[in-house]
Amino acid sequence: MTKRARTFYLVPYAIWILLFVIAPILLIVYYSFFDIDGNLTFSNYVDFFTPVYLKMTLSSFWYAFLIMLFTLLISYPTALVLTKLKHKQLWLLLIILPTWINLLLKAYAFMGIFGTYGTANQFLRFIGVGTKQILFTDFSFLFVSTYIFIPFMILPIFNALEEMSPSLTNAAQDLGASRWTTFWRVVFPITLDGVKAGCQAVFIPALSLFMITRLIAGNRVITLGTAIEEHFLVTQDWGMGATIGVFLIIAMIIIMFVSGAKRKGAAK
Repeated sequence: MTKRARTFYLVPYAIWILLFVIAPILLIVYYSFFDIDGNLTFSNYVDFFTPVYLKMTLSSFWYAFLIMLFTLLISYPTALVLTKLKHKQLWLLLIILPTWINLLLKAYAFMGIFGTYGTANQFLRFIGVGTKQILFTDFSFLFVSTYIFIPFMILPIFNALEEMSPSLTNAAQDLGASRWTTFWRVVFPITLDGVKAGCQAVFIPALSLFMITRLIAGNRVITLGTAIEEHFLVTQDWGMGATIGVFLIIAMIIIMFVSGAKRKGAAK
């Protein structure tokens, strides 16, 4: 393929990136310099470093970390089991299938499951525990968020495990290594890039969750995503909402750069 042909095929991609990635980011940065009355100001950036927003930022990172951790603890063993199944592609498809369902529908489904008269409380009453407040709690928020992000963690780990040569584990076992030693010293380091990619795919969007915090957590969990929604739709303070968005974008770029740099270092 000639250089001119490659340039021609890159034009639609460049236009897409310009219109739907770069332009929206520039608009967010632009609006962040205006207050609620439309006056040019830097006060939004000053206000972001007040205790209220700093606490919200720490809370967002903490919940994103917990979601990533629980997702990883469930996804890695699942991906490991999948690679050993006979019809692994079919099972993988069944795991991916829920991602085709609208997020709002899944949130409403869990509201029914965790509600006072939902399936979860019916089971608790059946075993004699009684009705509990499950909905609008940290538990329900973390449970639903973890469920939603599991496929995005399983896929890169599964691909990394599939690419690994079985001869490596066989050699380790032939040399007398136990299953745990083989996993910890051979399997996990080789699949670490898949783990990093999965953590990145979960942690970054988990930072800006807002629909689940509204419907499942009942605003008991306040994140930066919730604050952005509040400023744009309720208080109409687009400047402050855009400022929070700018800091979220910066945080996401830093996370992507750090994890990407580590993968490149490992590859060398």
